Amino acid sequence: MKATVYSRTDCPYCVKVKTVLTMVKAQVTEYTYETDFTKEQFHSEFGEDATFPQVVINEEHVGGCTETVKALRDRGLV
Repeated sequence: MKATVYSRTDCPYCVKVKTVLTMVKAQVTEYTYETDFTKEQFHSEFGEDATFPQVVINEEHVGGCTETVKALRDRGLV
């Protein structure tokens, strides 16, 4: 499974979601706010109300930390 995480350096939910994805042996690519993308790019991609992190699994946008953990549970991975 491939996962892309759009994160922010000071975000505890970003750390949590990356930990969970690593536990399920996902191949994680991380993009960090202000290093890899701007606020405008983030909002353009995920919407004005999007929060950190945002996760894409196998090219499907899953959502934030809570939605990602739920999706992994639904797939029987956690």
